Amino acid sequence: MGIDAAAEAASKSGGSALTFPLLIVLVFVGFYFLMIRPQRRRQQQVQQQQRTVSPGARVRTTAGMYATVTEVDGDDVVLEVAPGVEVRYLKRAIMEVVAPGEAEAAEDDSAEYDAHDDEETDGTGEDSDDVKSAKDDLEDSHDDDLAKSDKDNVR
Repeated sequence: MGIDAAAEAASKSGGSALTFPLLIVLVFVGFYFLMIRPQRRRQQQVQQQQRTVSPGARVRTTAGMYATVTEVDGDDVVLEVAPGVEVRYLKRAIMEVVAPGEAEAAEDDSAEYDAHDDEETDGTGEDSDDVKSAKDDLEDSHDDDLAKSDKDNVR
């Protein structure tokens, strides 16, 4: 319906019969160069990084975890996610090889997050009184909801 109206408008304006098909072709060419081609280029770069990853490289997985490659074994890589903690991943799980400065910034962000979590405790590893009372309130409301649903199920 919209195509017919556009074609009719093109023919009324004195344009040739090729104006509308030419416009459609130009839109598809523009879409290819603006959307599809750059995405393919990024995919090829990621695949190239996955093929050439070597031990010692800092990487970020598709899940967002930063790790160091310790071993490459065919389609698998062994990643050290923490000192002494190694996990096996497929190479496809590597999103990118991270530059050294970028990995340090991510670790700093993680340390800030951990420091914020530590503020919620009183230094002994125990939750502060405010956190304890919030947890107790949540558990009480959850228990009340369970009791109500049990009464409804008995009827």
